[in-house]
This record gives sequence, C-alpha cells and structure tokens, in this order.
Amino acid sequence: MAPKVLVSDALSETAVQIFRDRGVEVDYMPDLGKDKEKLAEIIGNYDGLAIRSATKVTEKLLEKATRLKVIGRAGIGVDNVDIPAASKKGVIVMNTPFGNSVTTAEHAIALMFAVARQLPEASVSTHAGKWEKNRFMGVELFNKTLGVIGAGNIGGIVIDRARGLHMKVLAYDPFLSDERAREIGATKVELDELLAKADFITLHVPLTDKTRNILSAENLAKTKKGVRIVNAARGGLIDEAALAELLKSGHVAGAALDVFATEPATDSPLFNLPNVVVTPHLGASTTEAQENVALQVAEQMADYLLTGAVANALNMPSVTAEEAAVMGPWIKLAGHLGTFVGQMTDEPIKAINILYDGVAAGMNLNALNAAVIAGVMRAVNPDANMVSAPVVARERGIQIATTTQDKSGVYDGYIKVTMVSDRERAIAGTVFSDGKPRFIQIRGINVDAEIGEHMMYTRNRDVPGVIGTLGTTLGEMGVNMANFTLGRVAGGGDAIAITYLDAPLREDVREALLATGKFEMVRPLRFEL
Repeated sequence: MAPKVLVSDALSETAVQIFRDRGVEVDYMPDLGKDKEKLAEIIGNYDGLAIRSATKVTEKLLEKATRLKVIGRAGIGVDNVDIPAASKKGVIVMNTPFGNSVTTAEHAIALMFAVARQLPEASVSTHAGKWEKNRFMGVELFNKTLGVIGAGNIGGIVIDRARGLHMKVLAYDPFLSDERAREIGATKVELDELLAKADFITLHVPLTDKTRNILSAENLAKTKKGVRIVNAARGGLIDEAALAELLKSGHVAGAALDVFATEPATDSPLFNLPNVVVTPHLGASTTEAQENVALQVAEQMADYLLTGAVANALNMPSVTAEEAAVMGPWIKLAGHLGTFVGQMTDEPIKAINILYDGVAAGMNLNALNAAVIAGVMRAVNPDANMVSAPVVARERGIQIATTTQDKSGVYDGYIKVTMVSDRERAIAGTVFSDGKPRFIQIRGINVDAEIGEHMMYTRNRDVPGVIGTLGTTLGEMGVNMANFTLGRVAGGGDAIAITYLDAPLREDVREALLATGKFEMVRPLRFEL
C-alpha cells in the first residue's frame, strides 16, 4: 500500500508532482490548514503532512493523527508545530533549513544598505515631489566593522557577502570553532567585544531561551555609539522598547527589522521612527526560495516514507538513503538487543551502555542508539519508536553511554547492550552476511541464536537432563520449536538457552517448565521482525 501525504498549505505544483512521481499518494488542499476542525477530521487518513506556516500542528491535532509518521515544514521555522508532542507520538518533524538561506542572507544585506543610506525614506520623499538631497546623508559599508551574532548557515553567507563589500567581520557564536572562523574570514569574539566594536550588528540565531532578548536593554547599552542594527532572523531577539529609546536618543543611528516579537506586527515602539526600516517578515519571500523549500520538503518526506532516509529532522538523527540501505539490518539488530534487555527486567532502568565494535563503530551511532532505546522502551510502551523513545528515556533520567572500539574478535563488528538497573544485564549481537541479525552473547555466555517473533529464554545449572526435560515438556504440551540454541559458562556452571517458538509461550507451559525443578528462570520474549 502506497504511503499517503496531505498537503494542507500552498506548495508549488512541482512539489506536489514530486510525491506522485515517487509513488506517494498525495491530496493537495492548500486552504485546509486554516480549517482546524476539517483538518482534524481527516488527518487520521495520512502517513505524512506537508505544511508551511498556516497549518498549526497541535497536541490535540496529533491525537487524531493515528497513521501520521512525518511532518514536513517547507521553511526553517517550526513555531507552528508542537515538536515535543510529535516526538511523544513518534512523528518525525522535518524542516528545510537551507532552502531559503541565500534569500534570507541577501535580505539582511539589503536591510543593511537600506538603513545605511536611508533608502525607504528617501524614496517616499522623492515620490512626494521633494528633492531633499541634503537630508539623506548616509554612510558607506566599505571598511566598516560588521558584528554577526550567529555564524551558522545564514550567518556564514552574510559574512561571505560582507567580506565581498570589504567589511571587517566580528563573529559571536559559541559553536564557532577558530578554524571555521578563519575559513569564513571572520574574527571570533565574545559578545561584549562585538557590541563595543561593531558599526553594524546583524543577528542570525534561532529564538531559544538562551538567545531571547540577546540584545537586551543592558546589552544594547554596551553598543558603540552610532551603531546600526539589523534583524532578519527571529522576533524576540531584541528588546524593541529599549531599542526605540536608544534610537530616539541617537545612541543607535539606525535599525532595520524584518521580524518582530509579535507577528503580524500592527503596532511597535519602532514604527514611524525616522531612522528605522521595517519589512513584514520578507526574509524568505523570493520565488526561488519558496520553490526551493517546497521541492526540498517533498523530496525529504518521500525519501523517508519510501526508503527510511531521514534528513533535516528536528527530533530524530539524520540517516541518508545510502545509510538506510546499509544500516537497515544493524538498526533492526539494535532494536532487538534493546527489546531483549527491556523484557528481561522489572526494575527501574538507571542507564543503558552501548558498545559498538568493528564495522558497527563506523556507522551512524545516533540512529543505532535511538533503535536500542526504542527497543528497551517498547517493554513498557509498545508504541515506542526511534523518535519517541529517546524523549521518554530523558524524561525518566536514564543515562545513555556510547563506546566504540576497533574490531576485537571473530566478527567484523557487533553491538553490545548493557542495561543497568539493580544489576546489569548484557547482550551482544551481529549481522551475518545473509543480512540476518543474530544474538552472539548473553550474560557473557557465547551463543548463536537466530531471532524469531516468539522466543523463550531459560536459565539453569549445566547438569544432565535439562535439554531432555525441555523438549519433553514442550512436546507434551503441544509447543513446537523452530530453533534452539544453548550455551554455558563451564561444565556444571550457569547455562542458558534461547528457543525460537512457533507461537507465544503460554503461561501454563512456563509454569510447567519451572515445576520440573530444572530451570531457574523461564521468560517469554517477543520481537518485531
């Protein structure tokens, strides 16, 4: 059955056609996002939802989205999606962070020119038949110092353009390395130094608890007299009232804003000030950008629904189509290992330690970790998946530790999962050349166990008669074995067995095995194949 996608905001016909060409069924309803009730009525019929900014994906809507696997936002901002609620439901949220990068960076540069030369006011004056040549005295950008707050994708493009204008660039970004700063031609500085030295300041950071009001009244007061400030990133980064006061006093020579704390902005202390340029959130508003993000989100969503490839997800590790093809069996193995240890404990989980050996160590460990955690969490929540499980683990305070090592044994690679509760439980597995996952070690005991949907784990002392008792009891109770694997520490010591059954282990069978006195533990196990 082909996956089905709903497009509830305006996307280009070319983007919609991408879904069809890739074999994804698509319903294009560009006005549906404005009708919350109708959207809630039909959302349960879809595997994917493609949106822009009009559709609001709330927790209430997600409760109705019983089939939904992925939400794709054509654009960078996802303020209209409840990401925590989507994560708990196991729904991947993707955006298109690079489709409008050039457009937004160019708008920031345009605003810089506009505020430097007072272009909007000069245009209005000239349209009115005035010729106020002496009134509009501007400043050059050449040889001025530009302070860039946020040197990521868009900020990096702005820096590149500014260098082309022969501006000196200071960059403040906690994640900017010295090497990257040299590569893009910026001087890495702390925020206070940038504020004190910059002739122009432009912001290119997301709105988070750490960046909210990054240009507060206190920080604005630290700026160089005559500074000009540009914000084409997100509203809420600047204290607009404090900025208005400094503009009126002349400390700040000008400001250009494309975004506001409250949007649509119908009123602001910055409106109607003579040295302020304002635009209505036009950063991504070019025909090229709108088309780019629409095409990109369609490709990303189709890739995920058809191949499992994950790109630009905000709540899931990215996995390329190539990785998905190679890692598929390893992701399945990681999930089985997590499922095993999750079903083997009844106590609260304190930590999950994951060791990757050989070829496994060179894979996408974030994705493999997510698969392990999902397997563990499914023991308490059958709906847990690679999106929702890491969220649940964090909420429960479970510590996740990852270790890698070079090839250390007879296998090209393996994964070992150790779960820490009141005691430790460990299991290791590998993927054979046939692409099938196998368990290769349980509690330090080597085994070679094929994995089936219904399995039984037993623990006993290595004494004569155990295997016979197991086979006889199962046979007398009508239980058929598909496969059987056993292992021991040493003669007369601890021994274990993994039995692959044709059907779930019945409780009466489990009790009968324990009643023989031969087994210390009998546990049913179930795996999603």
